[in-house]
Amino acid sequence: MKVFLTLICLCCFFSLPAQVIDISQQPQEPFENIKATQVYSDSLATTFIIYIKHEVALHKHEWHTEQVYILEGTATMRLGDTWFDIKANDYIVIPQNTLHAVKVTSSTPLKVMSIQSPYFDGSDRVMITE
Repeated sequence: MKVFLTLICLCCFFSLPAQVIDISQQPQEPFENIKATQVYSDSLATTFIIYIKHEVALHKHEWHTEQVYILEGTATMRLGDTWFDIKANDYIVIPQNTLHAVKVTSSTPLKVMSIQSPYFDGSDRVMITE
């Protein structure tokens, strides 16, 4: 029975769709401040490559957790009430309902991979004015 269950698990594992995402690409058209390109989505998560020239205004996501991996550039980031510096290869987890914002400090746009979980359509983004 163990062998049979193992074979079924292996078949299911190897039949899952996989996707390789080319993160080296740059935006082809000009953009003013933020350029977000969705690169993957299913019911459990949505992944974006995001370019930020100046800033991301203070906001929160009511029911999403966001994971951000910095690919290029530098910035200061607000997470809750704390500001800190971020740079390439930093990884930030932003729990749901956590205030966050970004101010770019590099001469080139900040480039990040953002993974929102579960599926993200923007409807839970709440902009904050202070």
